[in-house]
Amino acid sequence: MRVGVDARALLAGRGVERYTRGMLAALADGFPDDEWVAFVPSRAPVAPVAPGVRIVRHRLGGRALFGAAAIARRPTLAALVGGADVVWLPAPAPVAPGARYVLSIHDRSWELRPTDFTPYERAWHRLARPRALAREAAAVTAVSHAVAADLASAWGVRAEVVSPGVTALGAARADAPPRPYLLFVGAREPRKAPDVLHAAYSQARARGLDADLVVVGDGAARVDDRELASLYAGALAVVQPSFLEGFGLPPLEAAAHGTPAVVSALDCFAETLGDAALTVPPGDAHALAEAMLRIAGDEALRARLGAAAHGRAASYTWERSAAALHVLLAGAAP
Repeated sequence: MRVGVDARALLAGRGVERYTRGMLAALADGFPDDEWVAFVPSRAPVAPVAPGVRIVRHRLGGRALFGAAAIARRPTLAALVGGADVVWLPAPAPVAPGARYVLSIHDRSWELRPTDFTPYERAWHRLARPRALAREAAAVTAVSHAVAADLASAWGVRAEVVSPGVTALGAARADAPPRPYLLFVGAREPRKAPDVLHAAYSQARARGLDADLVVVGDGAARVDDRELASLYAGALAVVQPSFLEGFGLPPLEAAAHGTPAVVSALDCFAETLGDAALTVPPGDAHALAEAMLRIAGDEALRARLGAAAHGRAASYTWERSAAALHVLLAGAAP
């Protein structure tokens, strides 16, 4: 089976990039008899994925190629990779698949919170036709049961749950910040509630919190996996006060290092972490400040939650996820 993959996310350095890279590596490792061809637009540098994954490039950037495909229905992704039995789209894209395809959905943020996006991003999603892509797909996957239920309710689309794998990111470096700190990892987008985070931290500091706040992601410090492993391992807790998440990877990545989390009371976190985290109502800076003070001041609580979260994270493996996705790809292929 020859599988073409829309791998534009490998240039993004965000959650979909981690999902695409991790899944592709696990697919190539677990199913070496299949051919895995990943298309990445433009000539911008991109790190190799795995020995079994061939990356195909193009001189044009993603905006030109995907815009043309959305309007003219060509070039197809299958053509861009030199032919494919089946195509995997790790996220909706304004592209003509040109073959039977499996589509992965991470959330419906562009529909639920459209003002969080730029005019270009809103136009891009209109061109991507996510609903139509989902309805025409041979199969649809969702990153969580929460997202699958949302797709069934909003779009009338049945989705199989294929979650990201979660692993410790490698050996932690020895140069983590010297003072105690809370950690936020993610893009500084409105749905991630950075304003709530900073308001809560200011309140907690005023009430005696003796810990820094370290922010990592778009618009703040950007680090490699080894540095991030060190930050996860050394943090008092990861704080994720989002208004909307499809899966919410940072708290589980922290859990793989034995670090607990404070998260919004969202369905995805109830699914992944259950009672192995402190939860607060979305948008409630006062409750978040209380939780920050509580987890920073109680070592026994941190140890208990960290151990419980570590056990929850262990059930999310790339091997299991890749096997589930491979079944769908094989079923979609001629």
